[in-house]
Amino acid sequence: MGQALPVIVSFGGVNSAGRSSMHHAYARMVEGALNADRRGKMLTALRQLTGAADDSDAGLLDRTLIRRIGPQHFDPTRVSWNQRLPTRSNGAPVSFELHRRYLPVPVPDDWQLLPGEDQEHVRVQIVGEQQFLLPTHREFEVKAASQLPDGFDPAALYQSRNHPRGLAMSVFAASDALGNLGLDWDALLTTLAPDQISVYAGSAMGQLDDNGTGGMLKARYRGSRITSKFCPLGLAEMPADFVNAYVLGTAGSTGATLGACASFLYNLRHAIHDIRSGRARVAFVGAAEAPVTPEVMEGYAAMGALATDKGLRQLDGLGEEVEPDHRRACRPFAENCGFTIGESSQFLVLFDDQLALETGANILGSAADVFINADGFKKSISGPGVGNYLTMARAAACARAIVGEKGLREGGLVQAHGTGTPQNRVTESVILSRVAGAFGIEHWPVGAIKSYVGHSLAAASGDQIAATLGIWAEGWMPGISTTAELADDVATDNLSFNLEHQELDLSKQRYALINAKGFGGNNASATILSPLQTMDMLKARHGASSMSRWENAQEAVKEAQEARESRVLAGQESPRYLFDNNVLGDDAVSFDGESIAVANQRVSLVQSNPFED
Repeated sequence: MGQALPVIVSFGGVNSAGRSSMHHAYARMVEGALNADRRGKMLTALRQLTGAADDSDAGLLDRTLIRRIGPQHFDPTRVSWNQRLPTRSNGAPVSFELHRRYLPVPVPDDWQLLPGEDQEHVRVQIVGEQQFLLPTHREFEVKAASQLPDGFDPAALYQSRNHPRGLAMSVFAASDALGNLGLDWDALLTTLAPDQISVYAGSAMGQLDDNGTGGMLKARYRGSRITSKFCPLGLAEMPADFVNAYVLGTAGSTGATLGACASFLYNLRHAIHDIRSGRARVAFVGAAEAPVTPEVMEGYAAMGALATDKGLRQLDGLGEEVEPDHRRACRPFAENCGFTIGESSQFLVLFDDQLALETGANILGSAADVFINADGFKKSISGPGVGNYLTMARAAACARAIVGEKGLREGGLVQAHGTGTPQNRVTESVILSRVAGAFGIEHWPVGAIKSYVGHSLAAASGDQIAATLGIWAEGWMPGISTTAELADDVATDNLSFNLEHQELDLSKQRYALINAKGFGGNNASATILSPLQTMDMLKARHGASSMSRWENAQEAVKEAQEARESRVLAGQESPRYLFDNNVLGDDAVSFDGESIAVANQRVSLVQSNPFED
């Protein structure tokens, strides 16, 4: 038997389109193509998520996708900052009075302290120059972002204890994926050794809001104290740590590999290789990014990377007094002016094929491989390079090796990185066009879901995969709807950019290539196999009797999944967050030279010499 096949058995998460499980976020993207029943289910899920039971359908939909930044984040017309205020006394002293507890320590040399109006106050006189920082406000040039649906706060759903937003999103997303699995996780744990479960998840930026690293960096200049949580909870790999410690309770391989906007795929590669090699039987892969803060967005804006109101007005020929259409801020492969930042957390659950069949797990597809290449020598660290040619060509070659020439040419699609920047529209379209031509593909369908959910940095490829699973389940490929027409400099040979929703023939769908390009030359492309292709491979490997047993076991999994969905829609289910739960100490560990046991789950210590020769 060949290597184990990493089967996608569950997924979950949340982005600006809503909850990922049961394909609700995907359905929000293709809302205009849905029949009444499916649209109603999507709206019901949104109402439950946002608590907006009385909103009209239109009002509910307005709470989602890319839109003007809402007050739950910040007011873009009044962003706080400190204006530098140099003063000069011109011979006469500058004088003011303040409470003694606000005196700086040490007192500056050129300050003269005089008695105040009472014992508790002091009068300060300064002669010469003095630098002050004056708290004030300014208008931010970027006013659009892809935010979680209005009314949804993941931290309010469990005892979050001032967790950074990205970690609260991680708890929700991992719980969503776990609940969507349709299996009793605690029972499954008793059948697996600790080293048979891997968790790889992280964020590109770290946790930069006020409850994480952002709070640590800003505390002193804001005159507040630094808490003991800021530093540890701000780490970029903390989404994996939280999932291990508070959701899954696992002690297997873990960590986060960071590759800027390609980080999700970097971690997916670890999971795939763990399962293919037999190092793990189960892998959780995820990412969480919460970058809708003034500081993070200003960093990208300073690079000219974000779509500004001024740029959007210029694109649409609007006057300065007219507010641009923020819902169309991201326009992949069109005349555009920058990407739109977004927040998201997404998790995938992978089983090896044997375990997937034994448990009756859902077969949503499979993850064949991820290919990663750097750009080599660069001029601009943020500019694109040659590495993405390598990753896309290798991913296409992987698909060809598995599905064959006909399957490659007629049975696939591409989820483009598609950021909405002028540079991306040119460079990525050229790469896709040339790769398609080299492999004899004449009309490669290209999707770009950032037009709906923006660019969630580390989580972006998770958004792309979740949407792809929705396509394979329900048949509609989301159109690049914010793009009225392709820009003249977009390469179109061998490609099919669908600006409207397109219904695919699922009987022909075999694979998808997920593309990601990250600052610094971090390129990754994944080859994901459809449920149809995956089932064909499972039948060929395991035979009819194994597939029959899987079908019988599937019935209970589907029932559990549907029962869980009913509880979620009724507001009866909270994220799984097990703080201080079954914490293991020294007495839970026993071992000898042959094996080690943790809570009676045994791991072999018998190893062969890998360098015997």
